[in-house]
Amino acid sequence: MAEKVKRKPTLTEALIPFIVMAFLLGVGYGVFKLRIEVLLLTAASVAGLLGLRLGFNYKEMQTGIMESIHKGMPAMSIVIIVGMLIGTWIAAGTIPMIIYYGLEIISPQYFLITASIVCSVISLVTGSSYGTVGTIGIAFMGIAHGMGIPLAQAAGAIVAGAYFGDKISPFSDTTNLAPIAAGSNLFDHIRHLLWTTTPAWMIGLIIYYFVGLGFEADPSGEQKIDTILLTLENNYNFSIFLLLPLLTILYLTVRKKPAIPGMLLSSVIAIVLAYIFQNVSIQTSVHAAVFGFSADTGLEVVDKLLTRGGMVHMMEVTLIAFCAFAFGGVVQVTFVLDKLLSEITKYTTSVGKLIASTVATSITTAVITGSSFLAILIPGELFAPIYKEKKLAAKNLSRTTEDSGTVVVPLIPWSIAGVYMAGTLGVPTLEYAPWAFMCYLGFIIALIYGFAGIKIAPKIREDETQIGS
Repeated sequence: MAEKVKRKPTLTEALIPFIVMAFLLGVGYGVFKLRIEVLLLTAASVAGLLGLRLGFNYKEMQTGIMESIHKGMPAMSIVIIVGMLIGTWIAAGTIPMIIYYGLEIISPQYFLITASIVCSVISLVTGSSYGTVGTIGIAFMGIAHGMGIPLAQAAGAIVAGAYFGDKISPFSDTTNLAPIAAGSNLFDHIRHLLWTTTPAWMIGLIIYYFVGLGFEADPSGEQKIDTILLTLENNYNFSIFLLLPLLTILYLTVRKKPAIPGMLLSSVIAIVLAYIFQNVSIQTSVHAAVFGFSADTGLEVVDKLLTRGGMVHMMEVTLIAFCAFAFGGVVQVTFVLDKLLSEITKYTTSVGKLIASTVATSITTAVITGSSFLAILIPGELFAPIYKEKKLAAKNLSRTTEDSGTVVVPLIPWSIAGVYMAGTLGVPTLEYAPWAFMCYLGFIIALIYGFAGIKIAPKIREDETQIGS
């Protein structure tokens, strides 16, 4: 039997899978809250039907899917190990100790800047903007009520701080996801991300400082923080040795050692410290590594903050990535993506235009889907070949998708993050959004860098999943 003749898609045909995906995610996920995984697989099926029309068989498309997943496996492995790290660090008391001393720096005279800094530190340590806003964020809003501080300003400072930490934390799912989608590696991605994120964060802090100079605090708000501090103090034995898991990661990162062995070593050290300092059995710590730590301190707000982590929890992130890679694999092997890229490259004649196209695509995806995951995955899959062709490091792409994807989502009223933040803090999304400076200044700085040629890294090696790329 003669093999079916293959042909490349027309532009109209190439657009069909992406239009279908935009509709499915915009309506199915945005309106009806259907599971992203099913919607992505449905879009992949549509892409597959188009592939059959173009002359490709199922086996060829399956090979494309497997190759797409294979490229992301090293980074997805890190995502899973991060879950182990979080669970064991909480069991050891490392994360609770950092939270404890972070809370102690609160200064009532400088509420906005303090709230943003403390939320930044806690989110950086926990890797969770949701957990930070839902716990410490609520406490800060209580203080804001008592002090008479405009609630929109307070909520904006809290959200900006929480997303600063979430954006650059090695424990954050989106921070791990961005290098997976772009083909870079976690630690180079974070270092490169600091060039856009730090200025955006600092500008916000400067504004909070001057705006908040006249505010005065109410003692009742401080009592909530004191209760949290007392609870942490009563449930954990703090020691400088509890910083060993963190120092291990930092040392091995500076020495440019492989990430996963360093994370595993850090987790083992944390398990030992949990046994020595917190009297937590080895069995309990191992359980926390797999399923996450379950806190029982007697104070609900602290339990919510510390009940997290575990490799199983991180599997949800990797499952979404698998489904996205299924779509990506089909559109790549059938030349659908090549057709779109050839059209896009007509307009990306400079680095600045390429960065601008990435920003626009990420924000559009965020607005349509309301999902930070998809605002990273889709542009990452779409633009990775273009950055490679233009000899630009993949970390430029992963940074830009975070600048215009992760932190923009909480500013969108119909997104899950926007709904969560507004409901939790009691301030409408569009009211706190202007005060969450870090969340939108990042992509503005990325655009400036792109057109000015500032901090745009060239590609120096073929395999950019290695540290030092």
